[in-house]
Amino acid sequence: MGSDPFSVAAAHLAPYDVAMAHFPLRIGLTGGIGSGKSTAAAHFARLGVPVIDTDEIARELVEPGTEGFDAVLAAFGRGILTVDGVIDRAALRRLVFAEEARRLHLESLLHPLIRQEVRRRVNTTSSPYCIIAIPLLIETGQADLVDRVLVIDVPEDVQRQRAAARPGWSVEDVDRVMRSQAGREARLRAADEVILNDADVAALQGEVERLHARYLELARKRGRAPA
Repeated sequence: MGSDPFSVAAAHLAPYDVAMAHFPLRIGLTGGIGSGKSTAAAHFARLGVPVIDTDEIARELVEPGTEGFDAVLAAFGRGILTVDGVIDRAALRRLVFAEEARRLHLESLLHPLIRQEVRRRVNTTSSPYCIIAIPLLIETGQADLVDRVLVIDVPEDVQRQRAAARPGWSVEDVDRVMRSQAGREARLRAADEVILNDADVAALQGEVERLHARYLELARKRGRAPA
């Protein structure tokens, strides 16, 4: 989710090198805040598709006792910790979205660690294709990281309504994040495939299953899937 401070860093991954062309078909899953990216990714996972979630990786990399945790704490101070001694993502979000220099510094700390872990996970994938969930894929110009771009699309008023219903989120928080993200039209222009997620979960799951069949066929044509 592009709303998470760690997803800002996760979004700015360096492109893969030429050797990555031998890996599975890589589907970049993206969309604005409140679009339903996580729900779509979860259904791909239920279908047996490996999902590499850069938000999840970023959070794992800043757990207490990790190199990332120490680096973020040194950069932003103990004020970003909860009483339990873990990083308060809401506090860090307010900090980094308030000043671009702080956001860029967070990115510089986490980029190398995230890139290394994404590559490791792709390298161990034997499936015909995998999903790489990158919330700000379009905004950061990293489409060359993946083979195809799948956008989970939703009208902006629905985005705002869904996101503002999250615990700990205000309308101002949502608007601030939406302003930092690409507009709906920009995402659609960059997409190879689009799922319009303005109905119920069953409809979203049906679209995921339709694309699952398509991606298996594309992977087969590339020689990575069984005939």
